[in-house]
Amino acid sequence: MLEAVIVDDEIKALQSLSWELTNLSDEVDIVASFTDAHEALEYLERNTPDCLFLDIEMPAMDGFQFIKSLKNKDFPVVITTAYNQYALQALKNEAIDYLLKPIDTDDLEVTIAKIKKFNAKNLTVNRLEKILLNFNAESHSKKITINTDGKLLFLNSDDILYAESDGNYSTIFLSDGQKILLTKKLKEVNALLPDNSFFRIHNSYIINLNKIKEFLKTDGYVVLESNHKIPVSRQKKSDFLDML
Repeated sequence: MLEAVIVDDEIKALQSLSWELTNLSDEVDIVASFTDAHEALEYLERNTPDCLFLDIEMPAMDGFQFIKSLKNKDFPVVITTAYNQYALQALKNEAIDYLLKPIDTDDLEVTIAKIKKFNAKNLTVNRLEKILLNFNAESHSKKITINTDGKLLFLNSDDILYAESDGNYSTIFLSDGQKILLTKKLKEVNALLPDNSFFRIHNSYIINLNKIKEFLKTDGYVVLESNHKIPVSRQKKSDFLDML
């Protein structure tokens, strides 16, 4: 049984679609329906259905704006509309399918098959991700796991020079010159790194203690093996010296 959510600003259209989905297929369970797009977004922040049936032409925000506003996109979106000119735009917005009202039984069956295939693939990917994360966490290696750009990176902590903060983002700098941009605050990055070899030397920097080449006491900087100069904050200086 697929748990579905419907969003359509017209109550009659919503009721009609709900009826069609439940009567044309015994594989769909409507767990929530909304005529208000903002209420639907709040619900979807807290809940993850198996699929979302979304109307395009709504007054508060159209369907494509709605998709862009979704914080959780771990479910397939099906566009439902009486107008066929939105098909290409729907695909560009990563909708899994496009249904024209009134919904045809055969079309609905094809859409449900697509949803099942999408969810089965995602379930396999999520299971594999958990296996890899658990394996790396339980191993005695020096690797850390970073989730970025839809992929898992397994980095050897010895390859990391330092990490730098940029507001809600952070950049990890590697010994080979690579840079990895993360949608994580530096505090979150710090939690991933081993305490015995990394130190937050400044509000904006975490350094690998094993990569220090010099400590310029007067200037308040450390120089890494890569010749990067990293400032040492006054508040961190005493703790830093203790670590050394």
